[in-house]
Amino acid sequence: MRTLYVVTHPEATHHVGGLVGGWFDSVLTPAGELAAGRIARALRSKIPATAEVQLFSSDLRRTVQTAGKIAEEFGVSPVLDSRLREKSYGEADGRPQQWLDERFIPPPATGDRLNHDEGVAGAETKADFAKRIYEATETILAGSAEHQIVVTHGFAQQFIVTAWIKMPIESLGFVNFRAPSGSVTTLREDDFFHNRQVAALGDMSHHVTLDQ
Repeated sequence: MRTLYVVTHPEATHHVGGLVGGWFDSVLTPAGELAAGRIARALRSKIPATAEVQLFSSDLRRTVQTAGKIAEEFGVSPVLDSRLREKSYGEADGRPQQWLDERFIPPPATGDRLNHDEGVAGAETKADFAKRIYEATETILAGSAEHQIVVTHGFAQQFIVTAWIKMPIESLGFVNFRAPSGSVTTLREDDFFHNRQVAALGDMSHHVTLDQ
């Protein structure tokens, strides 16, 4: 049985600063670093010590830091992949969230939502964003390990989920599988039917159980 654990990085400086994340290269806050350690220990408790583990991560610092905590627990080196980055908001990246909010054009209720222009120069369309996440997921799933860990971002993780269940990109216009920062989504494929399951979406229980 293959199990894929999709980790969204915990609290980063752009969160507390009210800034747009995207490709802005923020770092974990002290609280985020503690949360990353909890995530790493929770994953270690779920995966047998003898199991082969592969670790993949977005190459932005906040995800690399999170992956570093996991790497320490498992004794592996993360494979960094820029395709696992968050959606780019173009010239809004790193600016105050209010700056983006004042310029953002929401997608229409009907019609072509995937190629919608959000009104911000350089921002990725949903179609372009999904395509690179799908390509990265395909690379990850070409690996042989039964346990794979992917460290990414909140918006990006939903397209790993849809790629996992083989949802066509053209069907993603209305999809929203939200998961909070610092969460773990667990995806499983059985060896007999090869069905792909979303076993847990955005699980945050590790933040409670490991502090008790």
